[in-house]
Amino acid sequence: MAPAEQPAKRKPQKKAAWVMRSAAQQLAQLLGRPPESVSAIKPTEDGWEADVEVLELERIPETTSVMASYRVTLDKEGDLVAYERKRRYTRGQIDRRP
Repeated sequence: MAPAEQPAKRKPQKKAAWVMRSAAQQLAQLLGRPPESVSAIKPTEDGWEADVEVLELERIPETTSVMASYRVTLDKEGDLVAYERKRRYTRGQIDRRP
């Protein structure tokens, strides 16, 4: 009788919620500002990418405060390897996409 084939063992991938927290915390350490939210996250071949929203300049009224969206790149272990500011906008601004 032939030995049963064993399924290939895969290293467990980090969970999206854990990656979201990790991206926000690591970016906060680098920028010295707390993140407002994580607006997007997706797995990549090399790890993860996340978009993190950060308050850059607080103004009154609050709807005129300046926000920034950062693209954060994490490796498979969840360590931040790169970040880039993608856009700046006022808190009250809405996207005008079709």
